[in-house]
Amino acid sequence: MKDEAQLSLEQVSLRVGIGAHYLLQDVSFNVDQGDRLAIVGVSGAGKTSLLRVLNRLTEVSEGKIYFENQEIRQIPVIQLRQQITLVPQESKLLGMTVQQALAYPLVLRGIPQTTIQQRLKALMEKLHIPEEWLERSEVQLSVGQRQWVAIARALMIQPKILLLDEPTSALDAGKGTHLVNILTDLAQNHQTTVVMVNHQLEIAEQFCTRLLHLQRGNVLQDSSSHQVDWNALKQTLIDAETQESEEWG
Repeated sequence: MKDEAQLSLEQVSLRVGIGAHYLLQDVSFNVDQGDRLAIVGVSGAGKTSLLRVLNRLTEVSEGKIYFENQEIRQIPVIQLRQQITLVPQESKLLGMTVQQALAYPLVLRGIPQTTIQQRLKALMEKLHIPEEWLERSEVQLSVGQRQWVAIARALMIQPKILLLDEPTSALDAGKGTHLVNILTDLAQNHQTTVVMVNHQLEIAEQFCTRLLHLQRGNVLQDSSSHQVDWNALKQTLIDAETQESEEWG
């Protein structure tokens, strides 16, 4: 384990059921503070499973994960998720209005209302969230708007590591670019390390400083972004997708 690594995985495996089916197998890599790590791979490669083990939504079968040199199983789950926050692909507002959902994580932590309102105002300006959204419920938002609110809710927490599962899947091109710019700014100022699963290679290329390519639960490539042959990677993913389709009939 690298002493300077903010997040470190050592031979992490995740097995499903009694048989030998592994969603992740012998995965090892380090994430340094300020990294912008893009995780790519075909469907079923283990991308979402990897995000889930990083903040203990799923427990690993084997191996160890360290956050700031402390094994994550030694960190209380709530405390860990305040520092390593996951935004799933489909997020819910749990019956709240947008304003309530954005404030809720800070209310739970006992943050003063004045601080919550200041942080909310700044975030609304940064993410271009219209004021009329605040009183809307989940059913009054489009899929893309719900995704945007879920990202905003995670940023309200100001985690040390932000985990994003396909955050641009329901966003138009302009919103996707805006999000990339916000995340890049956060990471460059060493406020937040960002780990993003994304099947849109153009977004991954625009965003990342590091690329992790998963295939069938294994790390196929772990490279800095300038070392990646993006055209070759695209073809590799197309070929892998074709092979998976053929095997499934």
